[in-house]
Amino acid sequence: MSAVPGRGTVLSLETLLRLRRGTDSPPRRLAVPDDMTAPLGCDAVAVPACLGQLIMPRLPHVGCIYADETHWWWLVPADSDYALEWPAPAHYATGALVPDLPHAPELIHRPDGTLPYTPPIPLYLALCRLTGTPPTWTRPVSA
Repeated sequence: MSAVPGRGTVLSLETLLRLRRGTDSPPRRLAVPDDMTAPLGCDAVAVPACLGQLIMPRLPHVGCIYADETHWWWLVPADSDYALEWPAPAHYATGALVPDLPHAPELIHRPDGTLPYTPPIPLYLALCRLTGTPPTWTRPVSA
């Protein structure tokens, strides 16, 4: 915050959003386990917990998954939303930032090895299939 002569206090957009939400805590970043590396950066894809349980057995490889009471958060390489529209009700979280929650989501699955990622294309296709959404590249192009 800063003061502008003759105008009082100026609040940043971030401060205004926190005040509107009624919290002073910023979004949390999902932490990559200490013994793992994320050379491609990390984003996350959140899905309702009921879908998460259906997706997991459909994937050939599963990376780190975090969960809270309502969502499962899948770590994917940064920019895994490039040219993709992740189907609703999924939520794509750039930087693996999760919204304000009473407590951080818990790590419920970690892969063998040193990379925390779930491959984004199989995850995307599994979500499309479960939600009945055609993949982006199969939709007609409009001019």
